[in-house]
Amino acid sequence: MLIDLHTHSYPASDDSFMAVDELIETAKERGLDGVCLTEHDAFWDVAQVQALGKKHRFLVLPGAEINTDGGHLLVFGLQRYVFGMHKPEVLQQLVEQQGGVIIAAHPYRRRFLLERPQDWNAMLRKAWADPFFKICHALETVNGRGSAQENRFAGELGAALALHATGASDAHRVQQLGSAATRFEKRVDTLEDLITELRAGRFQPVFSANGQ
Repeated sequence: MLIDLHTHSYPASDDSFMAVDELIETAKERGLDGVCLTEHDAFWDVAQVQALGKKHRFLVLPGAEINTDGGHLLVFGLQRYVFGMHKPEVLQQLVEQQGGVIIAAHPYRRRFLLERPQDWNAMLRKAWADPFFKICHALETVNGRGSAQENRFAGELGAALALHATGASDAHRVQQLGSAATRFEKRVDTLEDLITELRAGRFQPVFSANGQ
């Protein structure tokens, strides 16, 4: 199954340019089997997500992208924003209490400076030593909005950290949907299934919705 683990809709994410119905229908057209709604520091109501899934006859799952002091994290298993989530250690505790999952989104940001590519190895070593990544279950190594260099850096970082790799579009516009996704080995029908498979590591990133 191909699932986009990282998408944004308007107005839940104010920097997005697509409504949620448009997001879902476009994802279907692009060959995806499911999408996760991961708004910025906001959680969809579970009943609303279930209603969207039934309406579109498509797998729609809830998550969130949390902006923390150390970077952005995709979280699955929580249902509401709680003060203090901007601290990675607080977020980790909340996710573990609920048996959820944390994925580091676009991990090159703040760490890989394209204006100084000659410092690649130094930047990689610094990122590898960052305790921020120690709380993650996986790393987003293929981001549809990232450059080839940025995704390469994320891939090398994930390998160095021995973390499983995910792919996602990080779409804010319809044109970006289908640019990247995660292929799961087993069927995913619920949020619980998604968390189980992410914790088990039975997945791999792909660069487009057609599996390339």
